[in-house]
Amino acid sequence: MLTKSSTELVRQQNSALVLAALRRMGPLSHTDISEQTGLASATVSAITAELERADVIEKAEQQAHSGRGRPRVLFAQRRDSGYLIAVRISSDAVQYSLVDYSGRLIDRFEDARNGKVAGTKHFADGFLDALVRLINRSHLDKSQILAVSISSKGTVDADGRRLLWSPVFGGEQIDFACLLQPEWRAKVTVNNETLLVAQALGMKADTAEAGSFRALAALSLGHSIGLGIARKDRFGELEVTAPNFGHMLHAANGGLCRCGSFGCIEASAGFYGILRTAFEVPPDTIPAKFVPLAEMDKIATSARQGNRMAGYAFRQAGIALGNGLSRVLSLHEHMPIFITGPGTRYFDLLKRGIDEGLEQSHEVRLQGRPEISVIFDEQRLVFDGHLDRALTDMDHDIAAFRPLPTGGDAT
Repeated sequence: MLTKSSTELVRQQNSALVLAALRRMGPLSHTDISEQTGLASATVSAITAELERADVIEKAEQQAHSGRGRPRVLFAQRRDSGYLIAVRISSDAVQYSLVDYSGRLIDRFEDARNGKVAGTKHFADGFLDALVRLINRSHLDKSQILAVSISSKGTVDADGRRLLWSPVFGGEQIDFACLLQPEWRAKVTVNNETLLVAQALGMKADTAEAGSFRALAALSLGHSIGLGIARKDRFGELEVTAPNFGHMLHAANGGLCRCGSFGCIEASAGFYGILRTAFEVPPDTIPAKFVPLAEMDKIATSARQGNRMAGYAFRQAGIALGNGLSRVLSLHEHMPIFITGPGTRYFDLLKRGIDEGLEQSHEVRLQGRPEISVIFDEQRLVFDGHLDRALTDMDHDIAAFRPLPTGGDAT
């Protein structure tokens, strides 16, 4: 016999299945939901009725293409049942996006940083002001925001609340959950930016490969170097991690990194590392906090015109990346690699070094060079990663904490 608590747990799990199907597939009929979730027709009826009463989903009629017969009734998320704010913190800007429960982008703006170095107190004040500005522009109240999802390059604590280290703030930590409490009821999560890229790519690959997807790596190139790995766990669920790739050791006597160590991959392959090598700056020189793309473009143009040191700088950066990737493949498994970020504009100059670095690995020599693809729109991937993780969390929270039905059990 099911106890009250176990019955409620089953109800929550089934509700989450229904919401996940609608999130993944878009508007679905009663029959479609049953097929996608494996739930009995009576269970789907009870759950959809309950979610309708809670104003979480709504139904609409879709006329048949022939114009004849009864229209289909489709269920979909109710757009105004909750809102998400997605925040992307980068070296040159902070982007704020407002999204409704269906995943539709409502509003977006950016506050430029222009490479300025400011303390976390100054940032926190501007951050809170920007959130208020964002909801005021759409005439929303703080209570309507169910989730705030924040991303940055760097290291995030295991609870997903605090940014422990980042290229923007260094070792100054920010606890975003504490920052927003108690004025905001929203669930606050912080993610490594390249983890979100891997999340978006993993979801797309899993859908495209119809269940045969195993793993992929996303390598982000720019002012800093990031890596995300998406793989299927033994239960068939997508698991995404962001190892601290940019600050793995590349060369014991290498250049000074922004993290304070010597010889990190980023110290050779980040924009400041390439600039330092190209101009033959001593390796112990304090790294530049921000290198404008215009400056990197000049170095790249010089390299393409045959300048020896400029070409050498990109080749050395590529070797550092290739060596690092070869270690990742040895520790994990052979997998395709997707390269993103502003550094993709210099991939033609990095490619030779990346190949050299990879070929030094026994794993690569045995199994062959991994498939490497370049994707230029990293910003879109980060946003898609925000949506997938944050809205899925919202679905689970709604399934767990919505008001109990007035009538029988939806099991």
